[in-house]
Amino acid sequence: MEIQLEQTDFNKVIENNSNVLLDFYAEWCGPCQTLLPTINKLADELQDNITIKKVNVDEYPEVAAKFNIRNIPTLIFFKNGVPADRHTGLITESSLRSKIDNLK
Repeated sequence: MEIQLEQTDFNKVIENNSNVLLDFYAEWCGPCQTLLPTINKLADELQDNITIKKVNVDEYPEVAAKFNIRNIPTLIFFKNGVPADRHTGLITESSLRSKIDNLK
């Protein structure tokens, strides 16, 4: 499953899915790489409940700027097209699952 977000898909993904998680990251970011296996695992496991997409801040700085991303990794949770929650830094799988469950 491809979870890399392309610029042209950005608005469509948020508008067409009730629950969305955007993971703002960079290839050079150690904590981002630490979080990656958890993001990939949940993207596969929870694909019926939430759409998870990764946004590379180096490739899409305008998207990062739109959401005022200052530190990475930053996770933004959307419910019905509106930001509902936000987390910056590493997060455990159980805490991430809990935040996703709160969107339902």
